[in-house]
Amino acid sequence: MNEFTANDIAQINGHGLNLDTVLQQMAKFQTGFPWADIVSPALAGDGVNLISDTDKEHYIQYYLQNKSKYKIVKFVPASGAATRMFQHLFEFLQTGIMNDDTRATLNNLDKFAFREELARYISPNSTDADKIRAIVDTNGLNYGNLPKALLMFHKYADGARTALEEHMAEGAQYAQSDGIVRLHFTVSPEYRHLFHELIEHVREHYEAGFGVHFEISMSAQKPSTDTIAVTPENRPLRNPDGSLLFRPAGHGALIENLNDIDADLIFIKNIDNVCPDSARGDTIEYKQMMGAILMHTQNQIFDAIRQIDRGTANKDKIRKFIEQNLGMRIDADTHDMAAMRAILDRPLRVCGIIRNTGAPGGGPFWVRGQRGVSLQIVEPGQIAPDKISILKDGEWFSPTDIVCAVRDINGKKYDLNKYVDTNAGFIVSKSKNGVPLRAMERPGLWNGAMADWNTVFVAVPGTTFTPVKTICDLLDAGHVNTGM
Repeated sequence: MNEFTANDIAQINGHGLNLDTVLQQMAKFQTGFPWADIVSPALAGDGVNLISDTDKEHYIQYYLQNKSKYKIVKFVPASGAATRMFQHLFEFLQTGIMNDDTRATLNNLDKFAFREELARYISPNSTDADKIRAIVDTNGLNYGNLPKALLMFHKYADGARTALEEHMAEGAQYAQSDGIVRLHFTVSPEYRHLFHELIEHVREHYEAGFGVHFEISMSAQKPSTDTIAVTPENRPLRNPDGSLLFRPAGHGALIENLNDIDADLIFIKNIDNVCPDSARGDTIEYKQMMGAILMHTQNQIFDAIRQIDRGTANKDKIRKFIEQNLGMRIDADTHDMAAMRAILDRPLRVCGIIRNTGAPGGGPFWVRGQRGVSLQIVEPGQIAPDKISILKDGEWFSPTDIVCAVRDINGKKYDLNKYVDTNAGFIVSKSKNGVPLRAMERPGLWNGAMADWNTVFVAVPGTTFTPVKTICDLLDAGHVNTGM
């Protein structure tokens, strides 16, 4: 039943949405999203490519020789606040009960990159609570409220670097073309000025240090991608002033931002997955390797399309190429070249995946969908509860390490919104100011939003994955700069 008033409809329209879209969202809260129809885990030799050291070196040389032909952008989702990174510290302040993360933080204050800044807010007489408040509260470093991009992650002899600065340094080492490093950060509007101030403060230093020029752009997640929040009874949830509550729909909504990027080749990497210079060797090499695999595969796709258009294509060879290289299984009785051309003619992504060590998150699977069986990254929330054990059968984990090709054979950009699985998503239980609510989230940018892309999975070492989910992750070996 339509419960929306004229004021509600005005608010919906002002949000860049329309009533029909919101009603569809309300219906999804009733019906839910279908579970992913998983056929089997992707395994080495069956969806996962293992690259030998010799081939890796060949790919790296190919990348270095050809990257100047491409406009390259590094795309970094950086909108989220670091609140969850300090969850256990906030729990200590609220309850007074010491927990492992808080104890480890207090015992290692001198090891964090922000130690000198922190010293301005504490004294020898500061209590444990005073020290923790100095880290997370507005009267101190305010790290509990800032985006991760603006937090000091790593120590160097000449000072500390924020996560944003590490992405600048990393981009200069593999994502530059003809001396230009193009970076794009998704940013919450309220912090955009802080990003801009930091970038302008450090730009000259990194340009001189790496001999490059930075072109850095930013965008906000579009309000039109937000979804309405509901009560546990699936009624529209309202703010204290009576207005409707809308929430960001997760990383999947960033396909709109990615769609606006003008580039030939786009690297995607989360803001918190970054390491210091001394631990970055594998990251640089494997990013270059993945970039080369993308270039090479795209060239093969274009050659196949030309053969089809000229009428010289061998159907069996085209089918074999698609199945062995593009993560798509074709029915044996498919002989329609137009259908195979349509499979070829779509965005392409190469995804780095690592050995599954039990970390929470998504993994690569063969999944049956609207266009048949294809390779997908599937998150636990997309798997039916009675089939969740299939995650244990997976050998691989997806660390959101992706490089994309988004232009067709004529150099025209694909409209990425046409390759989204709108049936992918899940309902989650949250709360706001202590009020329980139900929210709708799309799977990550690399899940449902890229469901109809062609996909190549490539094994990369775990050293390329050093996420910072809690403050204590900054104490791990992957974040210690041994080159100081």
